[in-house]
Amino acid sequence: VQLQAYGGGLVQAGGFLRLSCAASGLTFSRYAMGWFRQAPGKEREFVATVSWSGASTYYTNSVKGRFTISRDNAKNTVYLQMASLKSEDTAVYYCAADRSGLVHSATREYDYWGQGTLVTVSS
Repeated sequence: VQLQAYGGGLVQAGGFLRLSCAASGLTFSRYAMGWFRQAPGKEREFVATVSWSGASTYYTNSVKGRFTISRDNAKNTVYLQMASLKSEDTAVYYCAADRSGLVHSATREYDYWGQGTLVTVSS
């Protein structure tokens, strides 16, 4: 199984980025997908998740209304659209796959992890 996250970069506060995560080696449409992030010196934290069908989504409070998670099962890809970025959004962002297919926020629920993509928001 491979999860390849990309789309990170340097952006000014208030700007936007779209992260993508391409999956291979698994039946993508059966898995829930999540995005997590880890800032320097901090633990990895949950950001957003989407169920296997895309019908259910769940976000951490700090990104609600600013971030949108979506998926394209035909392309085996999950996206994280990030808007109104803040300096506190700076982190390495990881995508992860959960074989239950259901939305979860705990890292222990996820079976596979990607390598991460760095998002830096300058103020």
